[in-house]
Amino acid sequence: MTITAGRLADGREILFFDRTDVVRPIDDLRDLPAVQTSAEIRHDALADEWVAVTAHRQTRTHLPPAELCPLCPSTAERLTEVPEPDYDVVVFENRFPSFAEDAADGWQPSSDDPLDQRRPAVGRCEVVCFSSRHDGSFAGLADDAARLVVDAWAHRTKALSALPDVAQVFCFENRGPEIGVTLHHPHGQIYAYPFVTPKTAQMLTSARAYRARTGRNLFGDVLAAELKAEVRVLLQSEHWVAFVPVAARWPVEVHLYPRRQVADLAALDDAERDDLASSYLGLLRALDALFGVPLPYIAGWYQAPTRSDRDLAWLHLRLVSIRRAPDKLKYLAGSESAMGAFINDITPEDMAERLRSAMGAEPLANLG
Repeated sequence: MTITAGRLADGREILFFDRTDVVRPIDDLRDLPAVQTSAEIRHDALADEWVAVTAHRQTRTHLPPAELCPLCPSTAERLTEVPEPDYDVVVFENRFPSFAEDAADGWQPSSDDPLDQRRPAVGRCEVVCFSSRHDGSFAGLADDAARLVVDAWAHRTKALSALPDVAQVFCFENRGPEIGVTLHHPHGQIYAYPFVTPKTAQMLTSARAYRARTGRNLFGDVLAAELKAEVRVLLQSEHWVAFVPVAARWPVEVHLYPRRQVADLAALDDAERDDLASSYLGLLRALDALFGVPLPYIAGWYQAPTRSDRDLAWLHLRLVSIRRAPDKLKYLAGSESAMGAFINDITPEDMAERLRSAMGAEPLANLG
């Protein structure tokens, strides 16, 4: 793998990840104004959670036609965010970030009320382009191309975790207009948060109490329980296990765990990364076959906080979709949106059986 770092015309960092040795001059010829951010985080005292307020993102690019895609390679006729005629994987700072390293510059608190706490949204947001092909998808990548994305995720996790104000790094992909993507080009994002996210904090609180009660790791015992039950297991490889969780909230929900406890993607060894690339591709292709149409989904890596509870956490991916039938979506209506109480219309066991069928998996008795 070759990594080439450079700067875009407005000063944002860009990194090319190539499978072969290549020389990239990275000369962005655009005349871009400086990035202007107005990002802050505000504390919700009732929920004890931080909320990002980012008014500048209202003007971000929204579903442009293919010929105007900003993530495609640049051509002589049109310059894009990627100042090269082709690429394997490219990562660059988002021009419309929710969190930015310079968010504190000139920032002044507007209130000293303890119930109106505000802080600058210091952090970083990056875009990860999986392929130069506008009509491609992660599921359509070859094994070595997917492995390069895994390496890019790991590289950025390590680099962003070292930033002094970053508390957690989140690599994720939103796919499909039903999910709310604003660009069709196959890509994901990385958020480097200045706080530990609510979902992670909740899981770690449970894991801490479980360890105090049993002396064991909660994530590891969840994995062991799913392997023992078998009925919801989708895939077992040398290093990875995929399953539909026993209390799945979404019509389609898949968790992918490494067999070994690691804190984050950067901690995976070469064999685990190779296995992840091929296993993940198999899952994604089965998910697209499930309803016979490309599946809209959110796929996110749950990594340990950068400076706390790393012995409690267990790296894993969660992929969820709102599609519950070829022509039906699951809307997060009253109970889910107002109360956070999910109601799933499909049993996890039924969904697991459907996904195994889509994967062409062996019968349950032969799993493992």
